[in-house]
Amino acid sequence: MPTTFAPATDIPVPTDYVVGPGDTVIVQLFGTENERHELAVTRDGQLNVPGIGPVSVTGLTFAGLRSELQTRIREQMIGVTSSVTLGELRSIRIFVLGDAVRPGSYTVSGLSTMTNALFVSGGVNEQGSLRRIQLKRNGRTVQTLDLYRFLLSGDTREDARLQPGDAIFIPPLGKTIAVGGEVLRPAIYELRNEKTVAEALELAGGLLPTALAASARLERIGADARRSVIDIDLGTRSGSGARVSNGDVLWVEPVIDELDGAVRLTGHVQRPGIREYRPGLRLTDVLPSGTELRPSADINYVLIRRERGPQRFIELFSADLEQAWALRGSSADPLLAVRDEVIVFRTEPGRAERIEPLLDQLRLQSRSGEPAKEVVVGGRINAEGTYPLEEGMRISDLVRAGGGLQEAAYTLQAELTRYDVNGGESRETDLVNVNLDAVLAGDPAADLPLQAHDYLIIKEIPQWQVQESIDITGEVRFPGTYILQRGETLSSVLQRAGGLTDLAFPQGSVFVRDELKRREQEQIENLASRLEADIVAFSLQSLQTDTNAAQALSIGQSLLEQLRETRATGRLVINVKEILAGTASMDIVLRDGDRLLIPKQTQEVTVLGEVQYVTSHIFEPGLTRDDYIRRSGGLTEKADRQRIYVVRASGAVLSGERSRWFQRPESTEIQPGDTIVAPLDADRMSSLALWTNVSQIVYQLALAAASANAVGVF
Repeated sequence: MPTTFAPATDIPVPTDYVVGPGDTVIVQLFGTENERHELAVTRDGQLNVPGIGPVSVTGLTFAGLRSELQTRIREQMIGVTSSVTLGELRSIRIFVLGDAVRPGSYTVSGLSTMTNALFVSGGVNEQGSLRRIQLKRNGRTVQTLDLYRFLLSGDTREDARLQPGDAIFIPPLGKTIAVGGEVLRPAIYELRNEKTVAEALELAGGLLPTALAASARLERIGADARRSVIDIDLGTRSGSGARVSNGDVLWVEPVIDELDGAVRLTGHVQRPGIREYRPGLRLTDVLPSGTELRPSADINYVLIRRERGPQRFIELFSADLEQAWALRGSSADPLLAVRDEVIVFRTEPGRAERIEPLLDQLRLQSRSGEPAKEVVVGGRINAEGTYPLEEGMRISDLVRAGGGLQEAAYTLQAELTRYDVNGGESRETDLVNVNLDAVLAGDPAADLPLQAHDYLIIKEIPQWQVQESIDITGEVRFPGTYILQRGETLSSVLQRAGGLTDLAFPQGSVFVRDELKRREQEQIENLASRLEADIVAFSLQSLQTDTNAAQALSIGQSLLEQLRETRATGRLVINVKEILAGTASMDIVLRDGDRLLIPKQTQEVTVLGEVQYVTSHIFEPGLTRDDYIRRSGGLTEKADRQRIYVVRASGAVLSGERSRWFQRPESTEIQPGDTIVAPLDADRMSSLALWTNVSQIVYQLALAAASANAVGVF
């Protein structure tokens, strides 16, 4: 419930307050008798005062009550004076009727006024009048409240105090006028005594500074039930004195939101904004020095936007601010016009965001036979993109617009692509070779004029590229990062690194390449997708044929999870010893990001996979693969005895098929750093065709890291 404007109970009681039943009167006696009495006014309007008797107070104001009691006490009680005040006041019941938000009967304080009652009832609804709220007492209207005076002027004279049984009646809304546009308080206002446009504007708080007083209009519904519009000049006596009618709409137009007699400075400057225009204003007057620019501003390409003709088509042209400062007042320092916009860019790329809206306006101005005035520059230029075609623009101007050439730009020659429309039937492309070196030297013959849609390509210096490097760590004389020459090989870089130390273990060298790592990871992901599809198909098939499918599916899901968590190493198997000796069939051509680690000599042989105890053993000459497996407790029941293989420290893998193993006795020789792998026998657990390959791949990838760890890489 609203509590605003609720009457306070601790304020002095007004002298015109009418005392009634329920009020408490406090009488303080002084003199021969010192007593204090709190007396309540009875229902019949009597106040029983001790020592005096009943006193009729019906209809008396507080001032009249006080005078009456003090006179009676002074006359009837010799030597006694009195002080009369009011204590707790009575509550009164009043009615709020008509177009109130919540009409009904309300109990309010005896000090309440009409506005207090209106807020208790929720206020006036949309259909109610704010200007003719009536206070009715005994069937007669004793007061009319105009809330506009109360709310807009702070006039409270009409806010009468309520008495028991009063009724506040809110009549329907009267005549209205809508005032909108550039006024202080646009709204719909109820009319009472207002009859003119000036009086309606006064209700709305008057005009805003942005109002165009000469361009107001009055929309009206005439007697013929047709809408009409009357133009009004509020600056004239006849305009402000025009009569208004019920239902009128008064609209005040704003001034044109456009600066006249000014130019605008935007972009990468210290103080963007508008500047006063005066005849003879030049670019250097707006930008007198470099202090007006932010750091990294491009002073060689400042774009100026200009409007021409009654259609206000835009025209774009540029200026070299450096030349303008050097030659103030010359043609290099262009004259500015009213409403020009001067745009300053940064030397860094990213101009398209500011230029593209301007180019869109140029494209809208293009017609058949009048192509959009734009040209493009790309390649090895600082700010490639599309730029407006200026009158008399040449290749050097386009290079200046693009922020100049990059370090890698090929300055001897550039390529210009030109489009011509052949008789309105087709568009042909013509390639023009540009002597860029002559253009940069200032040769006017080589500096060709540009046409609409020309495309200039700045080429790159042949064999220009970002410096490539390789990281060499471990047992070399000078480990570190080496910058590569074009086509340089591993043997060359190893010689630059001083060769291997006496503790080097070249058989365990780890060579990692990012491209290989990416391709291996893609294959792992493809294999995981295939395995997942096979598991789904196997699960559907085994619902009716295989009672032990749950165990097989569990193993398959475990393998799939291991496969998805496996990360490729990108290791390339190389023989550093042969590469250094020059006996390798092919040297390694290096690429950017390659990494080579030469580990220290190792003496361990690691046994992994399906053995009783996974561990590493000290290398002993003469021991075979099976000897090391027996030292790890032998194979488990789940081991695949036919596919046991050996991973060399170099990353090479020797075949695990038993027949081949024994046909090649030299392969049985175990070397330091070797890893013997006993894989899982996937064939004996399920019928999924991929499981065997997946289990081997998971083991191989995991063991590649394990074998690298055996030589101290990871």
